[in-house]
Amino acid sequence: MTDYFIAIVMSVIQGLTEFLPISSSAHLLIPSLIFGITDLGLNFDIAVHFGTLTAVVFYFRDDIVKIFNSFYNIKDENLASYRKLGLFVLIASIPAIIIGPFFSDALINRQVTIHSIAISNLIFANLLLAAYLLSKQKLSIQQLTYLSAFLIGCFQIFAFFPGASRSGVLITGALILGLNLKDGSKFAFLLAIPAISGALIFMVLGFNQNVNLNEILILTLGFLTSAFVAFFTIEFFLRFVNKIGMYPFIFYRFVLGLILIML
Repeated sequence: MTDYFIAIVMSVIQGLTEFLPISSSAHLLIPSLIFGITDLGLNFDIAVHFGTLTAVVFYFRDDIVKIFNSFYNIKDENLASYRKLGLFVLIASIPAIIIGPFFSDALINRQVTIHSIAISNLIFANLLLAAYLLSKQKLSIQQLTYLSAFLIGCFQIFAFFPGASRSGVLITGALILGLNLKDGSKFAFLLAIPAISGALIFMVLGFNQNVNLNEILILTLGFLTSAFVAFFTIEFFLRFVNKIGMYPFIFYRFVLGLILIML
């Protein structure tokens, strides 16, 4: 099994699971369990995370440009809603910025176990189910308060536990605070931009600069594949989330968690 095939498999998994509420860390274990695939290393992790970051930035490029313009043209009331959205993202990112450095070693060394990921999957699947069943889902993003944005951001702290799913815990928090499912999902994806950027900073601290041509090709393949898959994953999820709801993802996480815990 070639490194190029491994790179494609891992990149597709990263692109699919980074933004779906099903835990990317759990799924990145599966190739090694089934095929005995070896870890492609921290450099590859950096490449695929940069790919997913590129995808989410490109997907929300219009919103991002308007957010930046809203702070530059502070008096333009037509951009007031985007200025508010930008502040929500900044405020919601504060908890992860404060807590993140304490998890930097685990992020670089990727210290995870199948058992811990399985337990996290089951716990946070239950939390998502409870939030989905009990949430009123009446609010749009613009109806959030700065306090509620901060509280949603606090849920992102749970994403530092392998198997929790960053998008999953943020959508859980958004539902608890009353956001409708589509806007809660969009807010979770926007929060991925500072979150993945922060993770990349810590990963780059352990970057191995001694790379050969073959590894450069593998890293490029990983970046392009994860970016392509992640973009269409975001597109699919936001377009159909109101129709498919959360039950398929919650059920899937229960099954995955039970399978992993029995291994």
